[in-house]
Amino acid sequence: MGYVQEARENHLKKKVEEALRSKMKQRALKECDHYTSKYAQCASGRTISVVWQCRKQAKELNECLHQFTNDAVLEELKKEYMLQEKGK
Repeated sequence: MGYVQEARENHLKKKVEEALRSKMKQRALKECDHYTSKYAQCASGRTISVVWQCRKQAKELNECLHQFTNDAVLEELKKEYMLQEKGK
């Protein structure tokens, strides 16, 4: 395998992984919409005080997002992608 072909394949793998990460983030934001809106309501009209006034909402949002944006979820998305590619 030539250097150029190997570089192209690595670039393609990076692009696919970027797309899967983006998909994972979109899904997480959709699933955690309730927590996002709670945090936004708390933060509305605040500046520096948002840090301590909205700590609870921020923690809840981060915990929810972490459920949908971790390595296990990414690996599952990769498996789904590979199965789709094999089916083509």
